[in-house]
Amino acid sequence: MTILEPAYAKINLALHVRRRREDGYHELETLFAFVDFGDRLTATPSTRDELHVTGEFCGALEDPFGNIVAKALNSLPHGRGWNVMLEKRLPVAAGLGGGSADAGAVFRMVERNFGLPDNWREKAAKLGADVPACVASVACIGTGTGTDLAPLDNNLAGLWALLVNPRLPLATGPVFKAWDGTDRGPLPAGAARAIAQAGRNDLASPAQLLCPAIGDILAALATTRPWLARMSGSGATCFGLYESEAETMAAQAQLAAAHPDWWYATGALR
Repeated sequence: MTILEPAYAKINLALHVRRRREDGYHELETLFAFVDFGDRLTATPSTRDELHVTGEFCGALEDPFGNIVAKALNSLPHGRGWNVMLEKRLPVAAGLGGGSADAGAVFRMVERNFGLPDNWREKAAKLGADVPACVASVACIGTGTGTDLAPLDNNLAGLWALLVNPRLPLATGPVFKAWDGTDRGPLPAGAARAIAQAGRNDLASPAQLLCPAIGDILAALATTRPWLARMSGSGATCFGLYESEAETMAAQAQLAAAHPDWWYATGALR
């Protein structure tokens, strides 16, 4: 038996940082969305857990055997063990929730074959703030540190996304540290389109201070006339949203001709 599961890239269509908490984390309000492109996981039953990492960005994982996939496996019942192959197609430290998406895929694999324990949400949150949202990998609102989830009218499903990364890793911690502490207001109410259009990413400015290439990407995306262009998470990946696959592929071709060294991926919103 071979189990296959994609790990969908996470993007933040809006990310409002409200305040620093006493526990050192930040109070957030975010609109999560997921793209049908990402890492790939394959598992086969084994006498013990094994993890093998391949793909373009496998070398960016400093300790693949202690990574979040191994931790997710250790936290969930899945028989005697799994031999897992992780194909890293998403850049690391990129604002796409790559590791969290991988963990979310593990939760779905376990759910399908063994069922999840009643406290799976708590287990997911312990692995990372984005992991609970990545388990279902459908658009939702995240509050608190991002682990408190609420459904919404997802009228963005089927829109196409172009993901662009300058191939420069950007750690989350320094970006949050550079945030100016100003509360610029709550996430708007309504359906996904309205929230995305009226929202913002409060980490974009501090991220650009640390990685000026983000500004170059956003400026380049603007020339392709997307419905929306914004940085995802703490960066450095940015996205453009388009109404059709043809528009998206044309935008990618335009940007790739001018900036061949950037990383690109496309996919539809789930």
